[in-house]
Amino acid sequence: MSRTTPPNEAGPTPLSKQEYELLAELHTALRRFARTTELAVRRIGIMPQHYLLLLALKGFPGREWATITELTERLQLRHNAVVQLVNRMETVGLVRRTQAADPTDLRIVHVDLTGYGERVLQATASSLRVERARITQTLAVVLADEASSEAAALSPIPETEADA
Repeated sequence: MSRTTPPNEAGPTPLSKQEYELLAELHTALRRFARTTELAVRRIGIMPQHYLLLLALKGFPGREWATITELTERLQLRHNAVVQLVNRMETVGLVRRTQAADPTDLRIVHVDLTGYGERVLQATASSLRVERARITQTLAVVLADEASSEAAALSPIPETEADA
């Protein structure tokens, strides 16, 4: 087993038991949210990747469309995977492509939701309200505990009479 830090050099500060518990709670909450989302979108009849792309489009800052490159970044997928995903979703009527206004680069297309895609997204997102509230509450607890742990770790050691 290789080491990233030689044994005689100081590494990062080890995590406390409480920090491991918070990390485990965070991971469990995120995984529960992901799994609940997966099940909900499958019940509606789409794949989880379809939902994530619909959400990325509707939630794109400042506009109702995105380019393939922007979707690639948002979804953290390879370019060709996003192109294939958009192709499949366009075939079933969830999204549409339109040519960008830039006549100098015909490769740039805008991807946006169709009316059907909007309805599917609305139904899915609405069905997940309770789970979003649950993960928001869990995150608030975990982040508050994490912030207090970090503050305690960063606070100066109180001076004793011997130090004065």
